[in-house]
Amino acid sequence: VQLVESGGGMVQHGGSLRLSCAASGFAFSTYSMSWVRQAPGKGPEWVSSITPDGRFKQYADSVRGRFTISRDNAKNALYLQMNSLKPEDTALYYCARAFGSTAREGQGTQVTVSS
Repeated sequence: VQLVESGGGMVQHGGSLRLSCAASGFAFSTYSMSWVRQAPGKGPEWVSSITPDGRFKQYADSVRGRFTISRDNAKNALYLQMNSLKPEDTALYYCARAFGSTAREGQGTQVTVSS
């Protein structure tokens, strides 16, 4: 199993980023997937999840209306479009297998939002 996150970076308050997660080594199209973030000194925080067919999505209250999760099963890829970013969104973001999971299997990608 390999999950490789990318797309992070530094952005100003109000900016946007699109994260990607490239999956391999398992049947991606049969798994629900999640995005999770971890800020320095804090535990993992579940951000969003999506079902295998992409029809059902769920978001944490802190990101609802600003973030959009999506997937492309043909490319074995998971995405997180992040708009209206806030300094409190600063964290290491990673993808996880299963709905609601916070289990980290990849290195993650750092998102830093400046005020």
